[in-house]
Amino acid sequence: MPETLVKVDLSQSAYENENVHNRWHPDLPMVATVKPGDDFILECYDWTGGFIKNNDCADDVRDVDLSIVHFLSGPIGVEGAEPGDLLVVDLLDIGTLKENPWGFNGFFSKTNGGGFLTDHFPEARKSIWDFDGLFTQSRHVPGVRFAGQLHPGLIGTLPSPDLLETWNRRETGLIATNPTRVPPLANPPHVPTAHMGRLKGEARADAAATGARTVPPREHGGNCDIKDLTRGARVFFPVYVNGAGLSMGDLHFSQGDGEITFCGAIEMPGWAHLRVNLIKDGMAKYGIKNPIFKPSPIRPVYNDHLIFEGISVDETGQQHYLDFNVAYRQACLNAIEYLKKFGYTGAQVYSLLGSAPVQGHVSGVVDIPNSCATLWIPTEIFDFDINPGADGPKGGIAPGTDVPMSADL
Repeated sequence: MPETLVKVDLSQSAYENENVHNRWHPDLPMVATVKPGDDFILECYDWTGGFIKNNDCADDVRDVDLSIVHFLSGPIGVEGAEPGDLLVVDLLDIGTLKENPWGFNGFFSKTNGGGFLTDHFPEARKSIWDFDGLFTQSRHVPGVRFAGQLHPGLIGTLPSPDLLETWNRRETGLIATNPTRVPPLANPPHVPTAHMGRLKGEARADAAATGARTVPPREHGGNCDIKDLTRGARVFFPVYVNGAGLSMGDLHFSQGDGEITFCGAIEMPGWAHLRVNLIKDGMAKYGIKNPIFKPSPIRPVYNDHLIFEGISVDETGQQHYLDFNVAYRQACLNAIEYLKKFGYTGAQVYSLLGSAPVQGHVSGVVDIPNSCATLWIPTEIFDFDINPGADGPKGGIAPGTDVPMSADL
């Protein structure tokens, strides 16, 4: 049996666990060291460290302190890993914790994090998803059931001092262009809630002052939220420090492409079984500055989709030039309006698009002035037929259910 290198106790604060951290910094001590070819298990908290509860109120999503996240298990050192190498990580298996057979999806309030469609859904909401083996369904989004595609939303290696300095310089520079924006343009270092793993005393304080927040993806991997990094996938990570320093967390039971709700997929605590190897000098050999990966041969099989298009014209009618972000937002909004005809509220559909295995595609970026984005929704996940027909929408859900909203402030 592989050794479990990091264990979590869901009744314990993540801050009490010295084998997890919530900032990136090259001085973080390794919590364990393995050899190339070794396999091992990491247990992980959900990305909030257990702040979100299984209930019918979204106050916890509204009130979560986003500076605490993400809680990551690691870093794990790999013998012989040196800057310039590639760390090869095989995701052998990923699972849920038996004491926590549920996950959550939500959208933050616009004043605390926001999200992809925050102007349309400015209040905090959440949905709870119960696990039934490989499948999940929600009391808050009825009429759907689908297979999970479990994956880490966040996995990466430690940055070098130079790379960390680059991150902080370019992100604080971006913030300076509009420092009062809501939601903010980026998240700078924040000392009060930093968890620096096994670092103590003055070394901890110094590292916390410059430790990079874990919110975005960067050159080392990080919070990429790629649903196809599931069991059976292989990832090639750039190595920036001796030992590589592999950390992971933010496990998802399922996710739609883009994780558009931001609080995001179906979030959960869980475990992952990994194997590591090295390609010496692999960054130069293959010209790699960001991770690359080979996807799993296993994924939920849904062969019939209803596909929604979006173009670079926003909801006010303003024309944008080849703006894929605008086009994908329009595809999502078009899907929301469509599925509302089957009895769902807009918030329920928004939650579904963040949770279910929907696909997002870059379908055109050369035909000026409009990019074309497409959103592929598998029709088989519904209990009823969502395809258009001459007689109009048939079936659907009974009115009276919705994704819970936070209480009034």
